Amino acid sequence: MRELVLGIEGLALLRSAIDADDAFLEARVAEIRKFAAGGDEGMPGAGAPVSELDESTGYASWAKRYDSLPSSFLQVEEPIVHRLLDEGPVGTALDAACGTGRTTVALAERGYRTIGVDQSPQMLEQARAKTPDVDFRLGRLEQLPLEDASVDLAVSTLALTHQPALGPAVAELARVVRPGGRVIVTDLHPFVITLQGQCLFVHGDDELAFVRNHVHLPGQYIEAFTAAGLTVRACYEPAFNGSLSPGGYEDYIADAARAAWDGIPIVVVWDVVKDAK
Repeated sequence: MRELVLGIEGLALLRSAIDADDAFLEARVAEIRKFAAGGDEGMPGAGAPVSELDESTGYASWAKRYDSLPSSFLQVEEPIVHRLLDEGPVGTALDAACGTGRTTVALAERGYRTIGVDQSPQMLEQARAKTPDVDFRLGRLEQLPLEDASVDLAVSTLALTHQPALGPAVAELARVVRPGGRVIVTDLHPFVITLQGQCLFVHGDDELAFVRNHVHLPGQYIEAFTAAGLTVRACYEPAFNGSLSPGGYEDYIADAARAAWDGIPIVVVWDVVKDAK
């Protein structure tokens, strides 16, 4: 954790070196010296072991806590996704890698006949509690349990980042959508993954963990969409909104964290259409 905090402090210093006032720069240098010397008293998560978990294990552990903390990623992503859902036309929709069902709820509320798919039984349990009338199915992004051309809209939010390669999952989303139908994909922005790396969560009682995020550049998305017969209608890149998780390690160094992420796009939203045949 100390190394993560030092990295954020250094990024804040790098980005502010030209334009910030002397007091801000001196504060960053002072905190870097303190943390480098081991001064991490009171730092959330200091000394906790950090483990990398696979998707099944990670999301089984994360499921009950997933909705409990505010997330700047969701805060900037959801208004764009909801606006795209409002465009319709309302029909049969798939929420692929639906997790705890936040987007499933948004689809159902708008009148879509909704199918939710996720590889985690624990996540599906949380989703069913929110929208018990939705057709939830156990399955993976790379092998969706749906027939060809069976939905009008496929949505996948903040999930493809866990795929080592985009091609198989994008091809599956395209396969289940009817010609002329839409696909909406959101993901952590490759810029913020490159800088920030992984999203930590509490695993067990005193351990931190993450599920690996992979960097997918915009050109790789476009290549995968094109190969799957999808055409990009629009791309949105909302920036960090200044919100930090209360009590987290970034909140512990809030001035540095906000300066480090200021103006950086943290989510990418793709609105694409399946080519008509």
